[in-house]
Amino acid sequence: MPTPSTVNSLMAAIAETGRDARRGGYSRPVYSTAELDLREWFTSEATSRGLEVERDANGIIWAWWDLPAAVQAGHDGGSPAGADARRGALVTGSHLDSVPGGGAFDGPLGVASGLAAYDVLAAREAAGDLQRNRAMAIAVFPEEEGSAFGVACLGSRLLTGAIDPTRALNLRDASGTTFADASRAQGLDPDAMGRDAAALARIGDFVELHVEQGLGLNGEEYTDAAGRGPAVAVASSILGHGRWRFSVTGQGNHAGTTLMADRADPLVAAAQMVLAVRKTAAAQADARATVGRLEPVPGGTNVIASRVDFWTDVRHPDDAVTAALVERIHGQAQKIAAFEGCSVTMTEESYSDTVHFDTALSRALQGSVLRTIPGAPTLSTGAGHDAGVLAAEVPTGMLFVRNPSGISHSPEEHVEDDDATAGTIALADTLEDLL
Repeated sequence: MPTPSTVNSLMAAIAETGRDARRGGYSRPVYSTAELDLREWFTSEATSRGLEVERDANGIIWAWWDLPAAVQAGHDGGSPAGADARRGALVTGSHLDSVPGGGAFDGPLGVASGLAAYDVLAAREAAGDLQRNRAMAIAVFPEEEGSAFGVACLGSRLLTGAIDPTRALNLRDASGTTFADASRAQGLDPDAMGRDAAALARIGDFVELHVEQGLGLNGEEYTDAAGRGPAVAVASSILGHGRWRFSVTGQGNHAGTTLMADRADPLVAAAQMVLAVRKTAAAQADARATVGRLEPVPGGTNVIASRVDFWTDVRHPDDAVTAALVERIHGQAQKIAAFEGCSVTMTEESYSDTVHFDTALSRALQGSVLRTIPGAPTLSTGAGHDAGVLAAEVPTGMLFVRNPSGISHSPEEHVEDDDATAGTIALADTLEDLL
């Protein structure tokens, strides 16, 4: 039976999958060769453990650890051994896709830790130290980052009905491929995608382990004399956040024959808007606003662009403040566009309200973690997760594993082996208490 350190060997086994030689780090967009290879890796690992693997209509992979036959036989018809022995199951998991040039741990650590935690729990059950009353599953959600089709947590949004399936199916990637066509190419039926009440009924609780995407665990209030914080924290909330696309339209023209005074250059306007995003967010306490993607059309060196699209990510703990901040940014963009002889439109691509995780489940997670990690704190996060989307439908909670630098969505993202192992034990203990 594998040991808890399996999480590190599992992560090592996929360390070369999806490496990005140009950006550094990893680029694993949904349904790319790299992401499909990781899905195959997960399926192989789960199957080798005797778990039953299935893929649902929305492309989510579920690896099921059902109740032992003897336990099921001992229940009456109203129990988990009735019409659906998986109803109300305990689910853990995360995602395998990445942002462009992302780190090794964002997503895959939660999946690998789920497999490793299963190894721990299976060994405890074999030794007679665990008696389960619930089935368990490890889930892999597609397009969590939204790096291919622009909407984060797309798989969990489809599952819960948080996004209209028609809108989701019409999303396009950079090559112009629709999500419908990309899904169809993977053997999925686009007409069957959308809210899945039966699948939701099988989730009694959802616990997601994730690399911490900040310096909370290395904050001064938690670090020891050596400057090292606890290995694991329990999540309390996720900041409200969303993505908006700005399209700035001007007059495309020749770079050599168009006088400077005669230009309506949307890239010049967009550059000022990017600065306005930073200035507007900096003036609002606790706000974060980012422009990480900008695309001039047609994109030639000796061509004045005709249009520039850029995407803004805005976050704040208070949803009303987020909305007001976006409107201020939009207002600034309109003024800048008019001054430069251009026009601008803003389109919301996704938005998630601030999420406060289930109180009872978070309290249970805290009790489980503290048994092996004294001083493990409760932290909020500014990063979005599938657990945040699922929270509207089922009790959810999260564990964070320490990131020494606090850097994420970057090749510098890191988790130390000892912390990853501690995270697996914390996850296994948490799952055991809930099983």
